Amino acid sequence: MNVEAVMTALLSAALLGSVPLMLAAVGEAIGERAGLLNLGVEGVMLIGGFTGFWVALRGESLLLGLVAGALAGLLAGSIFGVLTVVAKADQVVLGLGVTLAGGGVTGFLFRESFGSSQPLLDTTMGRPLAGLGDWVPIVGPAVFGQVWFVYLAWGIVLGCDLMLRYSTFGLRLRAVGEAPFAVDATGISVDGVRIAAAVIGGTLAGLAGAALTIVELGFFRPGVTLGIGFIAIALAMLGQLTPWRIAVAAILFGLLRGLDAGLQLTSVKVRAEFLQMLPYLGVVIALVIVGRNIRLPAALGRAYIRGRSRGDL
Repeated sequence: MNVEAVMTALLSAALLGSVPLMLAAVGEAIGERAGLLNLGVEGVMLIGGFTGFWVALRGESLLLGLVAGALAGLLAGSIFGVLTVVAKADQVVLGLGVTLAGGGVTGFLFRESFGSSQPLLDTTMGRPLAGLGDWVPIVGPAVFGQVWFVYLAWGIVLGCDLMLRYSTFGLRLRAVGEAPFAVDATGISVDGVRIAAAVIGGTLAGLAGAALTIVELGFFRPGVTLGIGFIAIALAMLGQLTPWRIAVAAILFGLLRGLDAGLQLTSVKVRAEFLQMLPYLGVVIALVIVGRNIRLPAALGRAYIRGRSRGDL
């Protein structure tokens, strides 16, 4: 296989592989903008991934599976929002609990549903822009040869970016994360904004899990996310909680993930374990380099209780 074909395959795989991570990270960024730190992204992705896969397999519809995964994430996000905002549960402890519960529940349900077998999905999806990029080598076929869900995911990220920047809800989200006491003084419900952020974040994480199992892989197995949820949290922070920055970081992570498959198409001999380690090593190095410059919302991870002073948040 020639170099151009390998580069095209590598970039195409990176763009596809970045979608679940990008959606989950943007969902986490929206939650963090409102002051909610959800370490349960991994668990929500597993719940959305299993639900979406099961529905797609039983209903023989990839679209139905994606919707089901998003709805499962919405439910999980709603529970997280209510428990942290209304019941004032510790966000870190609850988030880790969601991750553990998501892994345990989906593993149990998978074994109960399929036993020791490994069912596969037909991931064939339409490619609406195929052929448009043939005149641009490498980049053109990789960008325009994607399935329709990839463009939908980019549209969702763009919509979230515009929402955070220009909408009234986006302004309230950012204000709640920085100064919830001031927002409360204006008569706006801090709890309502935070719960809405948790619901949006959970929905995107559930959709990300469904995208991983339905669009990218075509199968589900226990622990299929392999830490992507935690990487999404790191990328949300690396991207300064800004969707377009997160999208760029996700594509770079996708390139590192795609090296394993890309180099297998060449004669280059590199141990697979080393290539699989590269994406995670890259995130750690990035956090070390730019970590000091990351600015997070002042009220991140802190429950807001009316009547307390600013210093008590």
